[in-house]
Amino acid sequence: MASLIDDEDEGEFLTGRLLVAMPGIEDPRFERAVLYLCAHDEEQAMGLAVNRPVEGLTVVELLERLGVKSNIQAPRDLVLLGGPIERERGFVLHTDDFHSPDSSLPIAEGLSLTATRDVLDAMASPHRRPRKAILALGYAGWGPGQLEQELRDNIWLICDADESLLFDEDHEHKWTRALAKLGITADHLSTTAGRA
Repeated sequence: MASLIDDEDEGEFLTGRLLVAMPGIEDPRFERAVLYLCAHDEEQAMGLAVNRPVEGLTVVELLERLGVKSNIQAPRDLVLLGGPIERERGFVLHTDDFHSPDSSLPIAEGLSLTATRDVLDAMASPHRRPRKAILALGYAGWGPGQLEQELRDNIWLICDADESLLFDEDHEHKWTRALAKLGITADHLSTTAGRA
């Protein structure tokens, strides 16, 4: 089977794009995962899983545990498991209508990442809350050349991100929806990765 990355993606940095796990991925932590790449360059890559809710833990409950007084009536968004690295650390991927000059990192058009207390305070406020946001614990990371090798080995598909795939609450179907966005159904994908 030929590589599933397009020629134009070869050598291109993928910040702001989605990685969609191929069936049969050998690491069960990433089975049916959809990851948003927050950073990607020649030295490293960092992403957050956007479809792995922490069962039963809402953002409001986590804010309360952290001592952040919340004025949010709704929604009761679930906290996500962003990845296996630094799972005690929180990251907020959000629309850029919230911006902390000292800590928000612009990622792509209209999106930023903030990992400091001020974004939690903003999320607890009905007046300062970003229009769309996800709070994830932990992240996925790759060292120099590691992600590029995984792409060559057909472990991941590359998909354009959109607000629905990033922020909606239908976590169970994000993987199949990301595949559908690529014009693929899961039953047409091989569960064994390889190269022709």
